[in-house]
Amino acid sequence: MDNKQRQWPLDRRAVIKLLGDCGIQATQQRIDIAQILFHQPQHLSADQILKTVNESRPSVSKATVYNTLGLFADKGLVRQVIVDPSRVFYDSNTSEHHHLYDIDHGTLTDIAPEQLTVSGMPALPDGMVTEGIDVIIRVRSE
Repeated sequence: MDNKQRQWPLDRRAVIKLLGDCGIQATQQRIDIAQILFHQPQHLSADQILKTVNESRPSVSKATVYNTLGLFADKGLVRQVIVDPSRVFYDSNTSEHHHLYDIDHGTLTDIAPEQLTVSGMPALPDGMVTEGIDVIIRVRSE
């Protein structure tokens, strides 16, 4: 299910179907994590997800959150956005777009693909093809 077909927020039944369609076993912890991610198009860190999922039922470990997010990213359910080596966001909007990262506030905002033009590409090594282009514009206060 791509973003054009998603109806935000996804309810529990839709989350279970989405996981099943991707070949992911729908455990309670994965459902809880997915419901947080697919409440709306958003950018969340693993720590934000861990905090939110454990507010209602403190039973999900940090390892479970990281493993689940890795699985979701591998299956294409979320997009991993690495803004620096110590800061990773999980983007529930998997459609083609770019990002604006506010260093001062630690927030990530979508940039529609038509708002940014990338021209010129380097020659790729033999046997390689472009999978995508991710642009992150980092900003801070003057």
